[in-house]
Amino acid sequence: MDLIRLTNVKKTYNTGVTAIQDLNLSIGKGEFVFIIGSTGCGKSTLIKMLYREEKPTAGQIIVGGIDVGRLRNRKVYKIRRKIGVVFQDFKLLPKSTVYENVAFALEIFGLPKEEIHAKVVKVLELVGLKHKIKSYPAQLSGGEQQRVAIARAIVNGPKLLICDEPTGNLDAKTSMGIMEVLNEINKLGTTIIMVTHDINIVKKMNKRVIVLDSGRVLKDYEEGTYK
Repeated sequence: MDLIRLTNVKKTYNTGVTAIQDLNLSIGKGEFVFIIGSTGCGKSTLIKMLYREEKPTAGQIIVGGIDVGRLRNRKVYKIRRKIGVVFQDFKLLPKSTVYENVAFALEIFGLPKEEIHAKVVKVLELVGLKHKIKSYPAQLSGGEQQRVAIARAIVNGPKLLICDEPTGNLDAKTSMGIMEVLNEINKLGTTIIMVTHDINIVKKMNKRVIVLDSGRVLKDYEEGTYK
């Protein structure tokens, strides 16, 4: 069953630049999909439209049964609750501990402290950072900081995790550690969409690969067929 469906989607910015055109795409529940392509092919625009930072100029985008493009601004929280997002830069709160950085994502929903604690500990265990729970971002390596960012993105149990160049600032060995974490999250049922320039990672992971070119799908490789 599809979690995401894009039908005849187009995105033209006020500058006149068309970043996405005639895009048709379906992504099923529980899939792990890489989005690749040269700079300016529309990767970032595509994922920004999925979590409604941008609205399509034309066409329809359905995410988790919600027509994202027609969602009013005051209702955007409905889709954001279903989606976790991880960026290249970790965006952690520097004066907050690992625990506090992850807990913050739940505190805004007003959950009881006991429930927050249980969820934060569980998710930090999943990303391999339970032993760093009282550390501050400056005391962590780049890979550890990205693991905290991933924990924060998934602590509220989103159906979809969008990763925008999550290994862009990391070395090859650390990057593969992050990919192992994402793979474990995917095995638990979370759909993952990852934008990357790192073809080595794409080849090693053997997942579905969508190649964009000039805002269109150039190739769509089934799982394990991209070489």
